[in-house]
Amino acid sequence: MTDAERILWRVLRDALPELHWRKQVPLGRYYADFASHAAKIVIEVDGGRHAAACAYDEARTRFIEGEGYRLLRFWNKYVLGNTKGVVRAVALAIAGKA
Repeated sequence: MTDAERILWRVLRDALPELHWRKQVPLGRYYADFASHAAKIVIEVDGGRHAAACAYDEARTRFIEGEGYRLLRFWNKYVLGNTKGVVRAVALAIAGKA
């Protein structure tokens, strides 16, 4: 895991433990960085290489959303600089307000 993923993993489990977060979750031929099956949420923490992999990420997003999950993406830099904002965005998405 990257530094951003390690930090977010710890924070998600502390802030939203009732959602039973899992990391590196297989979904079809893809792996989600983090997923809560209870909330049907997948979180991806993206680094710079994702800027060059748009077609792959779009196909991956379509598949994951087709499985009934809501996919949230955050850049590493954003997770590292605004972890509380990321958790707030996740909580709002779960509550259906974002």
